[in-house]
Amino acid sequence: MERRKITISKKGDDGYKVISVRLKEKTLEAIEDISAQTNRSRNEVINILLDSAVVDAEIEEE
Repeated sequence: MERRKITISKKGDDGYKVISVRLKEKTLEAIEDISAQTNRSRNEVINILLDSAVVDAEIEEE
C-alpha cells in the first residue's frame, strides 16, 4: 500500500504576519462585541476592519 505524503507549510507562508499592537480598551471592547455578534474571531474582525480602513485611508498633505 502506497503511503500518502502530508504537506505541511511553514507558519507565515499564508500571507499573514504576526504582529503585536496596543489598542485602547474601548476599541478592543467594540471589536469583541462585533466578534460575538458575528460569530467571527477577533482576528477575523480586525482583519476585515483593517482591510476596509486601508482602502479608505487618505494621506493629508500639510
